[in-house]
Amino acid sequence: MLLIKTNIVALSTVVNAKGSVHLFTMMRALYKFIFNQMGWQVQGSFTKLPQKFIIIVAPHTSNWDFVLGIMVRSMLGLRQTKYLGKSELFRFPYGFIFRALGGYPVERHKYNNLVEATVALFNSKDTFSIALAPEGTRAKVNRLKTGFYHIANQANLPIYKVGFDFAHKQVIIDEPFYPTGNIIADFKPILTFFSKIKGKNRKLGIDENAYELFVSAQEK
Repeated sequence: MLLIKTNIVALSTVVNAKGSVHLFTMMRALYKFIFNQMGWQVQGSFTKLPQKFIIIVAPHTSNWDFVLGIMVRSMLGLRQTKYLGKSELFRFPYGFIFRALGGYPVERHKYNNLVEATVALFNSKDTFSIALAPEGTRAKVNRLKTGFYHIANQANLPIYKVGFDFAHKQVIIDEPFYPTGNIIADFKPILTFFSKIKGKNRKLGIDENAYELFVSAQEK
């Protein structure tokens, strides 16, 4: 009887795993079809991805950014790349939706801040990656939040910059880099890259003078 139960559990696991893979493959094909029909293209690629990394995506000017992000995540095979959310979002009855869309809960109450909690999360895993919007809002911003940088610096992670260019219908993937610890120097290529990209709402996004404003704020 125990052997039968064990075999049933093993078979169920295989079926569920295969079903998950098939669903992911189907959704990937569907997203690619929609993406192409919309006239979008991907410029660049994720090659030789490390076991752990951070993706920052900007500009974030519309709720459509999330939809586009879900499609691109699936198309590029970034199934294991998550976005972070407070643990309360992942409870019954809607938690499964956030997980299915790539969400991952963070127990912020166990740590002093989100950076510390996320660094601990990376250090606890052999393979892990996250994608986030460093602006933290859809409004016009003069500078980016620096949390992602401190996470990458403390956990020794490469950062990939991805721009959603609605003006040219391109998802632009830039070369990765490791933080040096010199935040002012490291932020220059980040803000230069994103300030040239126009989001869906072109009046919003990252200011062209963002780097100068960032340096001024850091030196105060």
